[in-house]
Amino acid sequence: MKTLVPMNEVQFQRYLQIMIPEYAQDKVRSGQWAQSQALELARQSMQTSLPQGLATPDHHLYVMEHGPQRAVVGMIWIAAMQRGDCKVAHIFDVMVDEPYRRQGHATWAFAELEKRALELGLSGLALHVFGHNPQAHALYVKLGFLTTNINMFKALA
Repeated sequence: MKTLVPMNEVQFQRYLQIMIPEYAQDKVRSGQWAQSQALELARQSMQTSLPQGLATPDHHLYVMEHGPQRAVVGMIWIAAMQRGDCKVAHIFDVMVDEPYRRQGHATWAFAELEKRALELGLSGLALHVFGHNPQAHALYVKLGFLTTNINMFKALA
């Protein structure tokens, strides 16, 4: 049995400890931030995105639970955002813990997320994927996401 459950404060604090350094490294790897500033910029970004933590309006953070023991296998964070003439669920983060990857948890969570988004009156799902994460990109394409923008970069020696 799988369930998507609102994140509690203990889970949120644990999530921040993992997410902030990972986000900082993703931004460095994508060439957007310098290593020396990345951790502080990631902290600032999180404070800007979730100024009231779990109580930030229009933001919903869930944990993915699995099995009879309800083991937490991952998480997903969405926010209701305006996109053109409609409101959509922007997916800020999806994380499946290493031992549970490639077992269908993310695919299931996205299907469940579609139901939650509709219940919230949202008309679509949107997300960003880093170019250096082809596994995530492949999953999103498989789930029916379409590319809407592509940023490119070429380093000059």
